[in-house]
Amino acid sequence: MRAERGKGLLVLGDVVTDVVACHPDPLAPGTDTAAAIRSVPGGAGANVACWAAYRGLADVRFAGRVGADAAQWHARRLTDAGVRAHLVVDEEAPTGTVVCLVNGAAGAERTFLTDSGAVLRLRPGDVPPALFDGVGHLHVSGYLFFAESSRAAAVEAIRTARERGIGVSVDPASAGFLAQTGVGRFLDAVAGVTVLLPSHDEARCLTGRTEPVAAACQLSRRFPLVVAKQGAQGALICRAGEVVARIPAAPGATAVDTTGAGDAFTGAFLAARLAGASDAEAVAQGCRAGADAVVRVGARPPVVRDRHPAGA
Repeated sequence: MRAERGKGLLVLGDVVTDVVACHPDPLAPGTDTAAAIRSVPGGAGANVACWAAYRGLADVRFAGRVGADAAQWHARRLTDAGVRAHLVVDEEAPTGTVVCLVNGAAGAERTFLTDSGAVLRLRPGDVPPALFDGVGHLHVSGYLFFAESSRAAAVEAIRTARERGIGVSVDPASAGFLAQTGVGRFLDAVAGVTVLLPSHDEARCLTGRTEPVAAACQLSRRFPLVVAKQGAQGALICRAGEVVARIPAAPGATAVDTTGAGDAFTGAFLAARLAGASDAEAVAQGCRAGADAVVRVGARPPVVRDRHPAGA
């Protein structure tokens, strides 16, 4: 069922195949390390869309580029999650693949090996204007800003959203890729974004400030709303250079796999906000979803028919 006009969420970003290797002991260089290995659907943008739908948002759309090798599989997984998928099939590049090494000896912290494949070949013409009809918010995955073609597609989408009066959020996605791409180039590309959702590492990379509050406050002088994700410490809400709220993490979660926790936070936050929740209420919902994400392997929510009401 379509959401009320202006209440839809359009996510522009990456869809990849995650190969998740959970190893209870530290990696043993030069020999074998026992691990539980699974291939699951992933991609920061696609994960956000799935979590928004899981949290009860009726109209969630996702646009991205995928290789012909796995296009049908990913389209089916997105549809099953309640997301309307617009996937451009790339006949020349394979679907992006990320190897997620989850270290059980270090609090289920994850390390990524990333082959972006078709993701960064997204082009401006891949996102038809009709996808914005009835949309109340555009979310753009930061991974798109790390290559020329996909960055151009992201910038055009942001411009289209602004022309239609649609709010825009961006998750910077990767401190490592931000440093390689250049902070100035990224900040220029995201000019006009209304909500920035960085992790502590990303905020530090974007500002050069190591203290979490200082970094988040500095970014909020450039962006109207900054929601700085702090992992087990919850999240900060900053506006105009000041912290306006500190939201604690949801209690009781024992991490199994932290892959996608930030995506779960973002999806739930956006779903709650579009449902009318205050910023603080929406961030609290994001923290709960992040806690739900870390207790299961993979970055997506379970596929269920009855999803959580947005904002509840």
